[in-house]
Amino acid sequence: MGQMLIRDLDDTVVEALRRRAAASGVSVEEEARRALAAAAEPDRVAAAQRLAEVRQLIGRIEGK
Repeated sequence: MGQMLIRDLDDTVVEALRRRAAASGVSVEEEARRALAAAAEPDRVAAAQRLAEVRQLIGRIEGK
């Protein structure tokens, strides 16, 4: 697993993460991990739209 150090976070961001972590019963580090993972997930609507575009470009592939 990778590691990341993020410097110069706004104090309000850090405090919001602390509150969310406390409400979820997890560490601030875990809450930040969850927030980053959620932000990195592809948007399902955008992914479906891109898939439709690719299908349009390549056409229907016939089975054997």
